[in-house]
Amino acid sequence: MNRRDFITLLGGAAATWPLAARAQQREPMRRIGVLMSFAADDPAGQARLLAFAQALAQLGWTDRRNACIDIRWSAGDPERARRYVAELVALMPDVILAHGSLTTGPLLQATRAVPIVFLQIADPVGAGFVDSLARPGGNATGFSSFEYAIAGKWLELLKEIAPGVKRVAVVRNVGIAAGLGQFGAIQASAPSLGVEVSPINVRDAGEVERAITAFAPSPNGGLIVVAAAATIYRKLIVTLAARHRLPAVYPDDMFVTDGGLIAYGPDRADQFRRAAGYVDRILKGEKPADLPVQEPTKYELVINLKTAKALGLEVPPTLLARADEVIE
Repeated sequence: MNRRDFITLLGGAAATWPLAARAQQREPMRRIGVLMSFAADDPAGQARLLAFAQALAQLGWTDRRNACIDIRWSAGDPERARRYVAELVALMPDVILAHGSLTTGPLLQATRAVPIVFLQIADPVGAGFVDSLARPGGNATGFSSFEYAIAGKWLELLKEIAPGVKRVAVVRNVGIAAGLGQFGAIQASAPSLGVEVSPINVRDAGEVERAITAFAPSPNGGLIVVAAAATIYRKLIVTLAARHRLPAVYPDDMFVTDGGLIAYGPDRADQFRRAAGYVDRILKGEKPADLPVQEPTKYELVINLKTAKALGLEVPPTLLARADEVIE
């Protein structure tokens, strides 16, 4: 199966390997649930799920032979996420891959029996998902996305690429504790950089648009989108930043691919590949309680030069030299 066909297969709202094909196989079929925070047609979500599936295949879990993957896409909708949680738990999978706090929280409320491997959780201990990073202690483990200190780095990058910025609006999700922690880290760094920060709370698209539009008219403004902000609004945020000529720093390269200025954060595809390793170990008998939560091992700095030019910004050569990817 080629890459295009595989992405097409994963692109449905809920994808399950064909039952007839499974029935013909001799090997026992193991069931893997996947609950994504992306929409089904989001290229970033599809690419990351593909990285996970390819890593599983390298570990010996082949579709239609010994693995049945049930996929749900919540599209950032809490109600839809809860409905899909119920569906997946009812299927009695051997393990569930959960992408983000929006999916992990409801899953842990629904089951303390099914093993869960989570991704992109900024503070799994603070969220109550695990007892500690070293000893998770329950039915969940996985991969954290950030330490709070990285939020100060986002502010430093914003000042480096746009030195004139004096006011910064921080786009955060107040429903996730990590959003408050990341905002606190930015506040702590702000005085030494001569910046005044204020929050923009993400609850719905209308609120995001009103808040950014109200913030934009005063001079010397910029944006930071923290990791806990809903990615479902990323195209809206990138569009508003361009419309109001606001330099912005993002936590994920997918924002920059969509036209954002600069991003710094973990290599997300790498985390999905590593998550396949934990799923493999659980399918072979290990318990989530015994698998420590892992922190990111690879970070990426991505810069969009076209966006910088549109904003009238000249990217410092020292910053370009540190970039892992430059979009021209």
